[in-house]
Amino acid sequence: MKDLNDQIRPRDTRGPSAYIPVSQLPGPSQSDNIAAVMALHPEYLRVFWKTQHQLLRMDGALSLPERHYVAIMASARHHCVYLVSLHTACFLQVGGDPRWLEGLSYAPLKLRRLNDVNKYLAHRPWLITKEHIKSLLKSPGGHAWSLAELIHALVLLTHFHALSSFILGCGIYPPEGKDFIRRPSSPDVRISERCSTPQEAERVLAQMKELDEEEQEEPSEEEMETRFEEEKRECVMVTSNGDPVHSVSASVLCFLEDPDFGYIDFSRRGEQTPPTFHAHDYTWEDHGYSLLHRLYPEVGQLLDDKFQVAYNLTYHTIASHSEVDTFKLRRAIWNYIQCIYGIRYDDYDYGEVNRLLERSLKVYMKTVTCHPERVTRQLYNDFWRQFKHSEKVHLNLLLFEARLQAALLYGLRAITRYMT
Repeated sequence: MKDLNDQIRPRDTRGPSAYIPVSQLPGPSQSDNIAAVMALHPEYLRVFWKTQHQLLRMDGALSLPERHYVAIMASARHHCVYLVSLHTACFLQVGGDPRWLEGLSYAPLKLRRLNDVNKYLAHRPWLITKEHIKSLLKSPGGHAWSLAELIHALVLLTHFHALSSFILGCGIYPPEGKDFIRRPSSPDVRISERCSTPQEAERVLAQMKELDEEEQEEPSEEEMETRFEEEKRECVMVTSNGDPVHSVSASVLCFLEDPDFGYIDFSRRGEQTPPTFHAHDYTWEDHGYSLLHRLYPEVGQLLDDKFQVAYNLTYHTIASHSEVDTFKLRRAIWNYIQCIYGIRYDDYDYGEVNRLLERSLKVYMKTVTCHPERVTRQLYNDFWRQFKHSEKVHLNLLLFEARLQAALLYGLRAITRYMT
């Protein structure tokens, strides 16, 4: 076990992020470091804050201390010191029992029983079944969850898993004077010194132009399925160079049961792959949203707004190029993340993913989504070297929302199956 001090650096003068120079961020008027980075995209920040405020502060099935405790449980899965520290303080502010903070084993049994759903949603959401839902709703001895409570918990868990990815992917410092951002595995190289590589922005623009010109030639259904299966298998080959062995703060470890349980590839060589989640069979628009709208209407609408803002956000620019239609690139990013979780859009040509997303970008995306605790500054610097930091933050917003929606769809589908 490495000395934890190897991972802790005193905060310097760069501002909220270890990866983004403070000169690249808006002014210092934001309430915290997350907002300071998200403020690069004010339209998104507004709907993010409204959603989080609704989840944590407004009417809901769970008590205020329970909400913050669920946030701690979720954030601990990715060793996100920022969120565990923040919600530990919030838990006490709203009257939570300090004994619960000694670790998960000190929390009420009802909350501890959420552990399996927490770890599956965080790492392998395709494993969640209606039996998991039934066991939580039908527990004897006064430890059962109501359906409204479980929906509230499900949204909190997926929200804070994905927010952990965003924080660690952007290198955001915790609010105190120390951070747990991991050091780069090799010396940091300034972006301006690395532009001798092929021009990534030009390559992406050229590929998008080619795809526009090819749109008349629709591939067959068989070819579309083949391309999805190829992309799914290719996902297995995308691995980060980050060191998977790292110290975990005791303040986080005490909230983890089964700490070694993590993401494994949906499609693994030599093993039977779980069935593909066909998005048209259980869509967010027709199924997930309507279930949430019925059981937790305030949050259903806010989540829908947040997905739409993140997916459609554009400034019509790529690096130094303006008046660009970035739709195909945004769609490829979203669909690649959901492909990692075994979700397929039958009307999407997954051949576009390999043409628009180069390998270093895929490595970063998969690490942020599946193993955010392994992200390093080097990984952040290695992709889209010509692009602006605001574009990298925009990418992280897409990863946040695509990941959240994927896990939520699996959880809500299991609830729907239980109810029918």
